[in-house]
Amino acid sequence: MDKKPTTLVILNGKGAGNEALREAIFTLRKEGYPIEVRVTWEHGDGERYVAEAVKHQVETVIAGGGDGTINEIATALAGHEAHQRPVLGIIPLGTANDFATSAGIPQEMENALRLAMVGKATAIDLANVNHTHYFINMATGGFGTRITTETPARLKSALGGVSYFIHGLMRMDTLKADSCELRGPDFSWQGDALVIGIGNGRQAGGGQRLCPFALINDGKLDLSIVTAKEIVPTLLNSMIGGDDDNPNIIRASLPWLEITTPHEMTFNLDGEPLSGTSFRIEVIPKALSCRLPPSCELLA
Repeated sequence: MDKKPTTLVILNGKGAGNEALREAIFTLRKEGYPIEVRVTWEHGDGERYVAEAVKHQVETVIAGGGDGTINEIATALAGHEAHQRPVLGIIPLGTANDFATSAGIPQEMENALRLAMVGKATAIDLANVNHTHYFINMATGGFGTRITTETPARLKSALGGVSYFIHGLMRMDTLKADSCELRGPDFSWQGDALVIGIGNGRQAGGGQRLCPFALINDGKLDLSIVTAKEIVPTLLNSMIGGDDDNPNIIRASLPWLEITTPHEMTFNLDGEPLSGTSFRIEVIPKALSCRLPPSCELLA
């Protein structure tokens, strides 16, 4: 019998005690799949574990956690040469799991693990910000970013993704637009933006479909700018899958985008905040291989 390739599962420490995942790993090990497990505890662990996987020629590295964990592992993988780089697998263990939800990753642990280990590997894009940071799902700025970074951890634990929306309603008194200028190939816009979404994936903030047409293998990023004062109806429509042709939302699809602001603005890159007054965001086509469902809506 041919020896099965080794898989390295990297778990965010918060999800390390998931009993369903533990049972799924035991089940697949009994079937002959070599699976190693590592748990992150502090900043830099993910990068170190990915380097270990590359050194030992592991075929698949699985990110077990939320969007931040997936981004951390994807960023670490992107730092290695293509011929050395393991395939990325995903197990959703976070609060919102926006990228995994958009991609159609199973919520049931054994199904997610099997897909992550033996599913078809597909080349996907990654996004680079200011040549120093990456995101695999979405960069968000404006009111939405302030809400996701301020939402209490206890509220997220209790209510999951909807906690961002509830906290947003509680903080409507802080609602204000950010003055900014955006430009890209054949695109230019200047004005006051309530929310900006730059999507490789389609949703962020616990289910807000800011970029409902984004694809992760088309070599482009989808831009959505919410300019309306009526942000509550806009967010409600996005939560329940409402009209995607909202006249208060400006959309574009671009390989790169530059953003300048007169005052410091913060973008949330899959959970990692990045502040500044100037941002250059560009797509890196086919940067990684990722195991995704055959019916994944994010694939062109």
